[in-house]
Amino acid sequence: MERNLKNVLVISFGFLLLFTAYGGLQSLQSSLNSEEGLGVASLSVLYAALILSSMFLPPVLIKKLGCKWTIAISMCCYIAFSLGNFYTSWYTLIPTSVILGLGGAPLWSAKCTYFTIAGTSYAEKAGKNAKDIINQYFGVFFLVFQSSGIWGNLISSLILSQSSTKVEISEEDLECCGAYNCLTDTTNTTESAKPSNALIYTLLGVYTASGVLAVLLVIIFLEEIKSNQAETEKEKLEAPSFWSTFLATFRHLKDKRQCLLIPLTTYSGFEQGFLSGDYTKVYVTCALGIQYVGYVMICFAAVNSLCSLLFGKISQFTGRKLLFALATVTNAACIIALLLWKPHPKQLAVFFVFPGLWGLADAVWQTQTNGLYGILFEKHKEAAFANYRLWESLGFVIAFGYSTKLQAYIKLYILLSVLVLSMVTYAALEYLEAKSSPGTSTTIKKENGGSNSQERCM
Repeated sequence: MERNLKNVLVISFGFLLLFTAYGGLQSLQSSLNSEEGLGVASLSVLYAALILSSMFLPPVLIKKLGCKWTIAISMCCYIAFSLGNFYTSWYTLIPTSVILGLGGAPLWSAKCTYFTIAGTSYAEKAGKNAKDIINQYFGVFFLVFQSSGIWGNLISSLILSQSSTKVEISEEDLECCGAYNCLTDTTNTTESAKPSNALIYTLLGVYTASGVLAVLLVIIFLEEIKSNQAETEKEKLEAPSFWSTFLATFRHLKDKRQCLLIPLTTYSGFEQGFLSGDYTKVYVTCALGIQYVGYVMICFAAVNSLCSLLFGKISQFTGRKLLFALATVTNAACIIALLLWKPHPKQLAVFFVFPGLWGLADAVWQTQTNGLYGILFEKHKEAAFANYRLWESLGFVIAFGYSTKLQAYIKLYILLSVLVLSMVTYAALEYLEAKSSPGTSTTIKKENGGSNSQERCM
């Protein structure tokens, strides 16, 4: 096996192990740590820390430690979050959430930098196009990585379903589930259906072990990129100072197109936050039990992964406008249906229909929005994608932040309002693009064959 490809596989399976643990744990936070909204509060803090981390930490850590050790140390930040869940309190979960958030941006940046350097190095030796090799490496990575959402949630459901105390949810308690949930009663219902500590510790032990294996895999088998290979990339990292990068992010807001993309980008965080923070709690856990959360999120992850691949292929024929319209109609229909639906265990299939449709829509938001940023701001990608991370993370922060303060129907109305605003500003963006250069719209449409792998990771 070609050496660089071996290193790509090491990173890919390291991320698979790490996010198998983190993805499963994130889906359970609102149900597992529902006391005083601790679980969703920790996720809100996590994404707030991620915003700060994205702006300041990646360049200096990669420069000082190199890609390999930046990846390994950042992975340890994720393990800290798993350990914080063993004894959940505001004094353990919030600090470990901050640690994870600070480690998140360097982890992804180091991975992207490693692939870029490795791909460029191999292309020079083999006399091939560097962009093609780099895209192949990212393709291999996402092929392996995308399945982490399935494995993490499958593990949680298999372990939590072993509970010997099956709680029967009364019809009276079921009245408290859904959009017009009774906040206090739902919390009590969630608590009564909570698995035993033994099962929770078993699950956390498996997740922690998975994270430790990821770190060991990287430390033992990943080769550090030699300084002469990384010299060009290091120069790029050293060039901009912290403040110039920070200011460039906000100077980019002078571009009207970027301002028009803010609602759409923020909506991406809102809709993902609602599914993992609210749907799993007030619909699934409340009506079925916490052991079903994993199975429901598997449905979301599987559909999301398949549709991401599909839309990346067909967008060159359909154009992004049609796909955005599909996602808008799908998400709006789901939101309206969730406002009207009263969840009941007898309607088991319906619990899986919503995350399936949500996964279809999310696949569009992720692939097409990333691709749109890459195409519109080709000359200012760093500042553009810094804005993407900023506004999407802000959506997560807000969604998780008000999760315990508002009833589900209010959050659904907010979600629908942001979706409508997003489509209005997106339509204005398309109008400006068509008006400014009539030929550009067609060119962009042909080029928009899904998000470039490099762009998705920035």
